[in-house]
Amino acid sequence: MSTRTAGPDPYAPCPRGPGNGPGPGTRPPVGRNSLAVAAMVLGIIGLLTSVVFVGGLLGGIGMILGIVGLRTAKRTGIGRGKAITGVVTSSLAIVVSVLVAVFMVWYANKTQECYQPESIQQYKQCVHQQLTGH
Repeated sequence: MSTRTAGPDPYAPCPRGPGNGPGPGTRPPVGRNSLAVAAMVLGIIGLLTSVVFVGGLLGGIGMILGIVGLRTAKRTGIGRGKAITGVVTSSLAIVVSVLVAVFMVWYANKTQECYQPESIQQYKQCVHQQLTGH
């Protein structure tokens, strides 16, 4: 004869209530929002590469995927944070790429007389003169 102490049945369903998971009739969100993940990855890579202009293109793609990911998240309840991260980092990547492009055009315009120097020292001196006005 074995003696067994009475305790909770390990095969009984888990009780529902406050702090014990979703209530009856609700299920936790299951799955992934791949568009949100892709937007976040492209946004981060775009931001890291925005100083070489590639980031602006990646940021544009990430922005589109992030907006679609937000719509999917609204419908499914999955991936909202990743989609927002994708939209924000993609926006920053686009802004940084535009600022870098504007700076490069400004710099090229200011130093256009210095493009055929005899040496790097002459180039440095010419650029210094063009930028400071001396």
